[in-house]
Amino acid sequence: MYVLQVCHCYYPPFLDCARQYSRLFAETDYKVVTVYLTGEPNQAVAQATCSDEVIFLGYKSSEVRGLKLKAIFEIRKILASRTFKFCITHRSKPTYVALFASQLPVISIRHNYGDFRRITRRLLVNLFRKRLLLLGVSDSVRDEMRAQLNWPDSQIETLYNRIDVPAVKAQFLSKQAAREFLALPDSSWIVGNVGRLHHDKDQATLLRGFQQALPDLPVNSLLVIMGAGPLKNDLKQLAVDLGIAASVVFTGNVPDGRQYFKAFDVFALTSDHEPFGMVLLEAMAANVPIICSDCGGGAEVARDVGQLFPLGDSAMLAKCLVNEYKSNHGIETTKMNNKLNEFFSDEAAKKRFWNLAFVKEVTKCKH
Repeated sequence: MYVLQVCHCYYPPFLDCARQYSRLFAETDYKVVTVYLTGEPNQAVAQATCSDEVIFLGYKSSEVRGLKLKAIFEIRKILASRTFKFCITHRSKPTYVALFASQLPVISIRHNYGDFRRITRRLLVNLFRKRLLLLGVSDSVRDEMRAQLNWPDSQIETLYNRIDVPAVKAQFLSKQAAREFLALPDSSWIVGNVGRLHHDKDQATLLRGFQQALPDLPVNSLLVIMGAGPLKNDLKQLAVDLGIAASVVFTGNVPDGRQYFKAFDVFALTSDHEPFGMVLLEAMAANVPIICSDCGGGAEVARDVGQLFPLGDSAMLAKCLVNEYKSNHGIETTKMNNKLNEFFSDEAAKKRFWNLAFVKEVTKCKH
């Protein structure tokens, strides 16, 4: 028996999303065929997908807009080649293609807010509701979908994003090696942030909170922001205006950046309604204490194992940074590892997935 997984592309973070769902079928009777609608064939991508077979259709993004007839035709040919039990799709376009290309049950993974603000998308999923399960990557994404669609709860569920905890832990460089690579001082107390330099990541609040905390932090404290984006110049200017430019390091994009998380003494995520926040899992795996804005899926990850502050509240963020510097976090490290394994590991996701009512119904077998 086969499962078809359809992804729009393999650019981050969707290559790892494909890996996450392929791993659900390890040690089962199912084989996974993953199809990337866009993107040229890439052997490294095929290997990282962890599927039994990977197919690259190689379309340009413009070719999967509108009716997507070419993609539907290709998916129908793939479905006719063997016995598929159901489909897994990521985001709206692959879901559209799978629904029109087959009569199979479809499990549609939703990674963002606002997927069903458009009436056309609501009409589409309502048309195919009997054979469709929507999975949000966090409870907050799930709850928004439930409010917009008014379906039975069993057809709109949560399956958290996750990591291969042992594999991720094995990738980290030591604190000394990570700081050496990033050209950071060994003796500094470092606040880390990783993400696009974009309004929805709200690094402006991060800069203001760090500036307010600095008088109560060690004199050699640094804020390290890893990432690139349209707000780079604005954020650099804000650091100058706040008088902290000498204490802020913008690294730009760093390939495989999570390898260097142990360089940080604390990790801070200030995002505006983050749907999930994979970087928080990576920081937790590195045993780095976390601070997160109290909204969206990020708060679900950080709650009970990190500090939360109100979205946009730089004064409260400053207090969290000072508290982190002054406190001992040995217990929190244990709690973080326990939460990772219980909620955000491949093993935890696999147990949750096979116990979903929809999955039990379409597979008609126990795992």
